[in-house]
Amino acid sequence: MTSSASIARMFFLAAMLILSGSIVAADEWSACASKVDDKERLNCYDTIKAAIQSPQAQISVDGGVPRSYLTRTWDLDSRDDELLGESQSPLRPHRITYLIARKTSQANSQPASPTHSPSAALMDIDPTELKFRFSQKAKVLNPVSMNFLGFTGFRLWAAYTQQSNWQAFNAGNSSPFRETNYEPELIVTFRTGNQYGLKLLNIGYSHQSNGRNLSDSRSWNRTFIQGGWETDTLSLMVRGWWRIPENIANDDNPDIEEYVGRGDFSLRWEPLDRSQMVDMTLRNNFQAKDNRGLIQLDWATPVTVSKSTKLHIQLTSGYGESLIDYNYFQTTLGLGVSFRDW
Repeated sequence: MTSSASIARMFFLAAMLILSGSIVAADEWSACASKVDDKERLNCYDTIKAAIQSPQAQISVDGGVPRSYLTRTWDLDSRDDELLGESQSPLRPHRITYLIARKTSQANSQPASPTHSPSAALMDIDPTELKFRFSQKAKVLNPVSMNFLGFTGFRLWAAYTQQSNWQAFNAGNSSPFRETNYEPELIVTFRTGNQYGLKLLNIGYSHQSNGRNLSDSRSWNRTFIQGGWETDTLSLMVRGWWRIPENIANDDNPDIEEYVGRGDFSLRWEPLDRSQMVDMTLRNNFQAKDNRGLIQLDWATPVTVSKSTKLHIQLTSGYGESLIDYNYFQTTLGLGVSFRDW
């Protein structure tokens, strides 16, 4: 994503000049160059420049319609290879990748679960730590055309997300990594071909674990179904999941759905010029009694340090900010940077 309005204008101006599929056609530039009068020629170029600087002047498809967030995230128009070139990495952004320094309202110094008692001694946890998340996906199966129940095609993705909570400021305790969560996924994406409204349906499998031993071990497996809706500037992803049962003797967190929840939805707002992003994610266990879950708010805007970097602020409140904290309530506030999400 571009880092500022001026860099975006330079990027798109260069793109218009070198890409055959640009918004401004080559004959328009030729028409300007052929004008004899200097003033008329300059006005012609200024008109083209103004068009390039408009929010709608993005790499586009389908007769000039900008690629929406869900379209470019899930490559619903199958244009990634064409727009990015064959030399690009096969990896695509999945969830937001970020590095933030965040502070918790209360550190979890004695993690526990119904099958694992808390340790006798309190852990030395600094309430301020670095939180890093890396998330990518790749195509496993190229798009397959279909015509069934309103869906026009599907493809298979393999995704991987890793989140680490690093006690970087806890020098007295050798600055350990407090927790790392690993989440591989397989996702089938069905597309509708709609410009607005329902854009996609995902059906997937997810494994999530922290790779720890004994009392600190946490893991679960689930299948999910997820729908995606979109307008010009708003996108909504709604997901419900079913946990794959485990042998109770080997289950590190048998009550995880009571805290982390049984589904989530994410509402994202992004203006056409992509000058900022606001995302609200809610998870819930859908129970009237002992209702639990988590709310997360993310705001990001491009900064001038790098084209691929954005200033990022994150607020969370609830359960399951990480797996070791799945049944622990806390509120966190973080500030840092997030990276290109296409």
